[in-house]
Amino acid sequence: MADIRHFFQDSPFRLHVGLLLLLIVGCIGLLLPWFAPVDPLEWYTAPRNQAASAAHVLGTTSLGQDIFWLLTWAVRNSLILGLVVAFFSTLIGVFLGLTAGYVGGAADRFLSFLMDALICIPTLPILILLAALFGGQLGLTAAGVALVLFNWPFPGRQVRAVALSMREREFVNVAWFSGESRTRILTRHIFPYLAGWSAANFINTVLVVIATESALAVIGLSSARQATIGTMIYWALEYQALLAKRYVWIGAPVLAIVLLFVGLFLVSSGLAMRSSDRRMSV
Repeated sequence: MADIRHFFQDSPFRLHVGLLLLLIVGCIGLLLPWFAPVDPLEWYTAPRNQAASAAHVLGTTSLGQDIFWLLTWAVRNSLILGLVVAFFSTLIGVFLGLTAGYVGGAADRFLSFLMDALICIPTLPILILLAALFGGQLGLTAAGVALVLFNWPFPGRQVRAVALSMREREFVNVAWFSGESRTRILTRHIFPYLAGWSAANFINTVLVVIATESALAVIGLSSARQATIGTMIYWALEYQALLAKRYVWIGAPVLAIVLLFVGLFLVSSGLAMRSSDRRMSV
C-alpha cells in the first residue's frame, strides 16, 4: 500500500499524467479550431437543439451552434488568455522580485510597498468594476491587462524573499568580487535556483486567470460575443440547458475546465516536487 501511495505521489508520475491531460486539452483548443468548417460564434449556422450525431458530434445549442466546434474555440481563447497573462505576470514578478531582493535600499522599499499594496486589493471586485465601466462587456484584452497588473506581485514577493537570502551566499559574493555585473549575477547565479519554481508559478497563474475569467463570464460581465469556457457556460445557463436536459451543452465546457485544471495542477505540483528535491540534493 505504501508503494502504491509513493507511486502516485512521485513527481515523474504527476508530470506525465498532467502533461497527457494538457496534451488532450491543448489539441482540442490549439489544433482543432483551425479545422472548424464555419465560424462557431455565428448563430443559426446549424439546426437548433440537435442531439449528438455524425454531423454534430456533441449536438447543437439553442442558438444553432455546433457544441464541439464552439468548445474548441472556447478552450483556445481561455488557454491563450491564461498563457499570455501568466507569461507577463511571471516575467514581471521574477524580474522585479530579483531586483528588489538583490539591490535592496530604496528600490526594495518601493517595490515591496507596491507589491504589498497590489496583493491587498481583491482582483474579482476590480474586474467587476471594470466590466461595469465597459457596459458589462469586458473584453479579453482589458481583462488580460488587469489580471497581469494584479498577478505579478505574488511571484515578485516570493522571489524577493529568495533573492534576499541568496545574495548572502558565498558563491554570489565570489561572483561580485570577480567583477561580474548585477545582471549577470542575477541571471546566471540566482535565477537558475528559481527556474523550477517559476515554471510552477507560471502554471498556477494560468489556473487563476482561467478561473477568474470564467467566474466573470458566468455572472454575465465578460464579453458574451467572445468564446471562452466561461461564456460557453453562461449561454448554457442563459438558455436553461439543465432544465431542458441538454447536458452536453453545459457539461462539455465543465469537463474541459476540470481536465485543464487537473492537468495544470499535476504538472505544477510535479515541477514543485522536482525543484524541491533538487534544492535538497544541493
